[in-house]
Amino acid sequence: MKETENAQDNNLLKQKELLYRLMISQLEYDGQTALAAQLAVAVQAAADPPCPPSDRLLHICTIGLQHEPDRRHSLPLMPGLNPVQEILIGPGLDLEFETDIECSAPEPAQYETAYVTSHKGNCRAGAFSMDGQLVATGSVDASIKILDVDRMLAKSCPDGIESSGTEGQGHPVIRTLYDHLEEVTCLEFHPREPILVSGSRDFTIKMFDYAKASVKKAFKTITDADQIRCMSFHPTGDYLVVGTNHSVIRLYDANTAQCFVCSVPKHQHQATITSVKYSANAKYFGSSSRDGSIKLWDGVSNRCINTFEKAHDGAEVCSVLFTRNGKYLLSSGKDSSVKLWELSTSRLLISYTGAGTTGKQEHRAQAVFNHTEDFVMFPDEATTSLCAWNSRNASRCQLLSLGHNGPVRLIVHSPHTAAFLTCSDDFRARFWYKRLVTH
Repeated sequence: MKETENAQDNNLLKQKELLYRLMISQLEYDGQTALAAQLAVAVQAAADPPCPPSDRLLHICTIGLQHEPDRRHSLPLMPGLNPVQEILIGPGLDLEFETDIECSAPEPAQYETAYVTSHKGNCRAGAFSMDGQLVATGSVDASIKILDVDRMLAKSCPDGIESSGTEGQGHPVIRTLYDHLEEVTCLEFHPREPILVSGSRDFTIKMFDYAKASVKKAFKTITDADQIRCMSFHPTGDYLVVGTNHSVIRLYDANTAQCFVCSVPKHQHQATITSVKYSANAKYFGSSSRDGSIKLWDGVSNRCINTFEKAHDGAEVCSVLFTRNGKYLLSSGKDSSVKLWELSTSRLLISYTGAGTTGKQEHRAQAVFNHTEDFVMFPDEATTSLCAWNSRNASRCQLLSLGHNGPVRLIVHSPHTAAFLTCSDDFRARFWYKRLVTH
């Protein structure tokens, strides 16, 4: 009996030590090195090596919260986030209540390339899964790759360091899909199911069940009347809003493939759709077009409720993206500017300028937030570098050379961690990551 109690005590002590190490490593990862050092001294863990990058602390918190239903339901929760995500990455951008807030996340210039994958043609499509554990890339060669984030990190870890549980897991590319006839233009992960949806210049939308290791072909194909350019899942995964070379936005029932369009023709854009995005609470979806306008659509009635004409001084609008709370819309245009719009007042709040100083850009590029919405990120076409700004005051951050040998055609940030993906006409996709600070 005594030996059993001692074994249990030793096991509990080891678990506590691991938890402290994970907490210290998370603090260092978030840039709180002073706090991490203080905690290490307080728990007598200063001599222990920091943990390699992993989501173990996140999983531990998730399991713990599942056993505390009262606490879970009482947490202040933004639409689209579970309680653990809300705690770890904060509530996001809210300029109504914020004054001078220090950024807790690392600046994008601190990220490093963790993995590079290559296609046989220009790489112009990419996406993160909702949990941030997978990325997908698509190419002009009509192929799609799905890569495991933990495996990419394990491959790029310094010698002698392996992420927990990743040793011997194999190649980061876990699926390669071939079912399109032409360029893959856009990719979206289903918010709840192991399904990847792709759009192509071959006029089709395809759905792949990547849970099956042998999958190569789609289990469902939706054929449109024009080339697919962009799409976005409804947060429930039941609907898919789609933009094509045509000016009319389509709304597909993801289960039945039935197509809906707005019943008021004058609500539609006047040119090719360049971007569509749902808000996290599904109240709205936004769209942008070559006609230079941004439109806000009611998520239930599918009708346009607001239009921002000449949003980028008449230039083509390239991307739209809602903040997590749904109060603001981030847009980018071919005038190389990025803008933040307040939806309740229909006014321009902030312009993020200084990118593309060498002239008008040729290709569309996306403006994105980092996972905490502390920073706005936008690739500069001429220099193949990443421009970043403080999202609240538009102050410029340090540039990051993206290392591509061609224009960056897509940038997408992880929803939960300091990681992003860049896809380029040099046939490559680069996975960028901010590692833990090691001493």
